[in-house]
Amino acid sequence: MLARIARFSLRHRRLVAAAWVVLFAAGIALGSGVFERLDPDVGDVAGTESALAEARLDALDPGGESIAAVADGIDPRDPAVAASLRATAGRLRAIPGVAEVADPVTTPVPELVAADGRAVLVAVELAPGLGEDRFDQAVEAAEAELRRLDAPRVLVGGGPLQDREFEDQVGSDLARAELLSMPVVLVLLLVIFGGIVAAGLPVLVALVGVAGTLLALLGISSVTEVSVYSVNVVTMLGLGLAVDYALLLVSRFREERATRDLPAAVEAAAATAGRTVVFSGLTVAASLAGLLVFADPFLRSMAYGGGAVVLIDMLAAVTLLPALLGMWGHRIRPAPPRAPSGGLFASVSRVVQRRALVIVVAVAVPLVVAATPFLHARYQQPDAGFLPEGAESRELVETLQARFAPAVWVEPLVVVADAGAGEAALDAYARTVAGLEGVRAVGEPRALDGGVHVLEVLPEGSGTDAAASRLVGDVRSVAAPFPVQVTGDAAELADYQATIRDRLPLAVALVVLATFVLLFLFTGSVVVPVKAIVMNVLSLGATFGALVWVFQDGHLAGLLGAEGSGALDPTVPVLTFAITFGLSMDYEVFLLSRIKEAWDETGDNDQAVALGLQRSGRIVTSAALLLVVVYAGFMAAGMLTIKQIGLGTVLAVLLDATVVRMLLVPATMKLMGRWNWWAPGPLRRLHRRVGLAERPSPALSLPGGRRADAGR
Repeated sequence: MLARIARFSLRHRRLVAAAWVVLFAAGIALGSGVFERLDPDVGDVAGTESALAEARLDALDPGGESIAAVADGIDPRDPAVAASLRATAGRLRAIPGVAEVADPVTTPVPELVAADGRAVLVAVELAPGLGEDRFDQAVEAAEAELRRLDAPRVLVGGGPLQDREFEDQVGSDLARAELLSMPVVLVLLLVIFGGIVAAGLPVLVALVGVAGTLLALLGISSVTEVSVYSVNVVTMLGLGLAVDYALLLVSRFREERATRDLPAAVEAAAATAGRTVVFSGLTVAASLAGLLVFADPFLRSMAYGGGAVVLIDMLAAVTLLPALLGMWGHRIRPAPPRAPSGGLFASVSRVVQRRALVIVVAVAVPLVVAATPFLHARYQQPDAGFLPEGAESRELVETLQARFAPAVWVEPLVVVADAGAGEAALDAYARTVAGLEGVRAVGEPRALDGGVHVLEVLPEGSGTDAAASRLVGDVRSVAAPFPVQVTGDAAELADYQATIRDRLPLAVALVVLATFVLLFLFTGSVVVPVKAIVMNVLSLGATFGALVWVFQDGHLAGLLGAEGSGALDPTVPVLTFAITFGLSMDYEVFLLSRIKEAWDETGDNDQAVALGLQRSGRIVTSAALLLVVVYAGFMAAGMLTIKQIGLGTVLAVLLDATVVRMLLVPATMKLMGRWNWWAPGPLRRLHRRVGLAERPSPALSLPGGRRADAGR
């Protein structure tokens, strides 16, 4: 099938190339529109207690979004300053769409003045239901008026302005990552291939892959939410996979070109490495598909976007690349003859196999220990603190936290109580809540229509930390003589984590099952897939432990500009699992394809592992190195979530390409011997009917001068 596709692409190379050029142009011209549709909210899950309570509040007491400004370096007791603030508040109230203005002069609230008396807070609430155009106009006018506050230093942010900073930061992070990684990728490709044409082909496939990704995300955004983080993650995933797949196919083409004419070499590369690309893409897609079981629109959009990326890269690899090889393949030098059984990677494999049990213990135990920090992981929804230092919304929040009363910046727990007319019972309930550990204060109940009352509970700490999350459970466990719902930021985080915990076993089971089935179809073994999954879990566990050690515990965080975060974004472990599990299996497929090929040739397990490692060693190492470079750009991002994903992906790929592939794979396959390729009789018969594997190249030679077909 793949050989026929390659043959068609060769015969109609200009038509195929032109079609991809059109896709590239459309992706650049239209796909960039996705940046205007990005959703900065993460962790909003419909149907949870906090979401239902928030919806009731919006219906009974609708409130609009708000922005705020801190005017620093002024004394509101100064008559001139007070007059200026009064005039500003009047102009703000006159703006169409402004519902309410809070300032320390016209609405004398003590909390609006800093503890040192040298700064004031002015907050502007916008009316609900304005419509997009009127809302944007009101925000723009209010922001401009706030920036005209007469003070040595004015910070304006919050609400839609903070959302805009998130979106702008994502765009700049993506540009920075590409700026940092692409030159290094180009240099590495030149070194790997030793020629401009061969090195340029993966770049061309990557460019059309990225353009197609943007176009796919634009289409996805018309039917579901697309997170502000998804463009970074999905685009860079597409870039890395495109380079990997093109690298694999071009390398195999160079090998085949040594013994075949150009068309035959292209078809042979498609029939062998092309099949590996398809299986690899399916494993990555299966991992990402596991995100579909979660209710979070952000994670689901990542599954849709990631699946689209994999499909685009696969199609480009098996159609565009053969067409480009047909046009320019004669300029690519064939690969030099390889040694029958020698080489660095084969030598390493044989050394490891001689100490297999010791190697397994010496590697597995440290990986398990490295995973232990993940047992005390803490999570926090992305807020202004996830922006880089110097971001205005972050400076605004940090100023409020350092100099203003907690009532101004601590997010309260909001209790929605159907108390009816039972004010005595409501007061008793409020006193009980006030006595809970971790409660700073409880506000006066506020009555709404229909006998609904709202009670704000001010927690100790920041209101978004672990103590606030525990307080959510404590408040919900308080017995009340009337129905009660709890919402607020801490409640939303607690509910989000609960939905993740509930769905995570199903997601993991689906990913593992899909991966097992695909690897069985690829190898015909039930042992190899299980072993691959176990090793993947070990490397991922160590990766998650490192994320906690760096970003939560603060070790080496300064090197990444991530000091003091103290928590992980709750989506990061799930998303990192989906991406890196697929990428790790990506390299596992690369390696197993050559081991299985050698096993079919020799029937000698130890020899097959050594030969497979030698034949795949350079290409897998190169592919992993390129992917590390691509995702290392994420670690230079300003957005903390992107940093966390970048470090997690880089560590997982490095562990898989070094510790797992070079040590655990040959050691465990040595211990298992011929049992590596075992499957029950019915499954063996099933594999003979439906399994797919690369056909070996007839030009391969074996030790002792035997041909590839001599051992069959």
